[in-house]
Amino acid sequence: MSRHLPADHSKGDERTIGGYAAVHARPAAFDGRDGCSYSVELMADRTGDARHPWGAFLLFVQWKRFGEQGVHGHLESEFLAWGDDREAALAALGVMDVDEVQRRLDALILARAEAERAAATWDDDEALA
Repeated sequence: MSRHLPADHSKGDERTIGGYAAVHARPAAFDGRDGCSYSVELMADRTGDARHPWGAFLLFVQWKRFGEQGVHGHLESEFLAWGDDREAALAALGVMDVDEVQRRLDALILARAEAERAAATWDDDEALA
């Protein structure tokens, strides 16, 4: 059951993705250029690079448009921030402007659509051969 919590602006700057999550006590939600709803989570993983041992990226969860509520898919950005540990990488990504996060989502949606078109064209060419 969800509940509405009032924003606590003492916890950060809601214009940044990390600040938004802190102020509103939930992940930010976005409308994608494909008409779908997405929420975003800041994630970090080891990079394998001794100079930048941890990298942080955006994980966008795409929600179902029809039928039962649930997850339809997801998109992931490349590493966008780095740190010596997980917390440092997440903090570095957390200062990204919310508008930039929206632009990153739209670019990922566009790239996915282009990849799907290319795959469909490839399948059509294979069928004609």
